[in-house]
Amino acid sequence: QVQLVESGGGLVQAGGSLRLSCEASGSIFSFSAMGWYRQAPGKQRELVAHISSGGSTNYADSVKGRFTISRDNAKNRVYLQMNSLKPEDTAVYYCRGERGLSNFWGQGTQVTVSS
Repeated sequence: QVQLVESGGGLVQAGGSLRLSCEASGSIFSFSAMGWYRQAPGKQRELVAHISSGGSTNYADSVKGRFTISRDNAKNRVYLQMNSLKPEDTAVYYCRGERGLSNFWGQGTQVTVSS
């Protein structure tokens, strides 16, 4: 059974940084791609950043230049480095792994940015 576990969330002041980590229970090579999503209260879940098995990345316009997604295949981890955080980045952040027609989600980690 695939498990994705996020960590690294917390409370930070505006302008600060956090690094989120997503650890997979098995090899992340089994995923064709992985991504970070977020959901703020009363809003739909949205894509934040995406990385393919080959390392190609794409980002939501709202985070370009501030967030960086990366993967460490040896550690079966995907990271989201978040810099210059804004109050509007406050949300629960989820890791997702794509395998064929299936998507696997972590339980989420809360990020709160105070003004």
